[in-house]
Amino acid sequence: MKRYFAGVDIGSTMTKVVIFSDRIEATIIGPTGPEHRKLANKVMEEALNLAQIRFENLSYIIATGYGRINVPFADRQITEITCHAKGLHSLLPTVKTIVDIGGQDSKGIKIKDGKVVSFVMNDKCAAGTGRFIEIMADSIGVPLEDMGIISLTAEKAAPISSTCTVFAEHEIINKLASGETIPNLIAGIHESVATRVSAMVKKLTIEQDVAVTGGGAKNIGLVKALEKKLGCSIIVPPEPLITGALGASVLAKEIFEKYEREGQMPVRSSCGLQEAKIFS
Repeated sequence: MKRYFAGVDIGSTMTKVVIFSDRIEATIIGPTGPEHRKLANKVMEEALNLAQIRFENLSYIIATGYGRINVPFADRQITEITCHAKGLHSLLPTVKTIVDIGGQDSKGIKIKDGKVVSFVMNDKCAAGTGRFIEIMADSIGVPLEDMGIISLTAEKAAPISSTCTVFAEHEIINKLASGETIPNLIAGIHESVATRVSAMVKKLTIEQDVAVTGGGAKNIGLVKALEKKLGCSIIVPPEPLITGALGASVLAKEIFEKYEREGQMPVRSSCGLQEAKIFS
């Protein structure tokens, strides 16, 4: 009988669900709102509908990410560092260094055989995160999804010297008023983020292959700026937002099968999907 497993990744900006068997059966990506429990139920229901299975068909569920404790039907919570490592290894087994650029933090993760060797993290300052780029996009009136392509037309990157998001925003507005072009400014924004992220990741002693995940991986201008700063090519997974949820679902499968081999049954959450709605 085919078994199904699920990973739920509630990040600070986006929420992801992956349903996995011996392959990815369904993925759902949506914005994270303030009501994590209600959101967890909603995205799980959407993923189940997409996979054409019922909640009762899930053998084990792991939650990860910023809001993982708010998934009442999860059987276990595991940190996003561990899940990113497992998920990316399942997609790109040659990768040894992960650069994850999320909405509210950025991380560097060294992995071997899908397991974390070491990691570094920036969760104290927005300047090296996707939020920084989002704020700057608003300041210059460019849609966030267009920032990458526009930056590729820059003649040169306009230097952004401020390390504080508020001051950087003021600096960019002044440069715009002084006649600096928007492509040059956007390229400067990407270079500023890449400088901070690369300085953090270099503390790990980078080994190739290198991959970038998170929302930042969808920004081609930022990826190219990172390649320049790190001095190597960077691999972008087909869908860089789901690696945490994928890793959680793969771990769910591995944990369940380990219990099975040992002749035991894993402890399951007492809260089903319908019961979880009571908490919403």
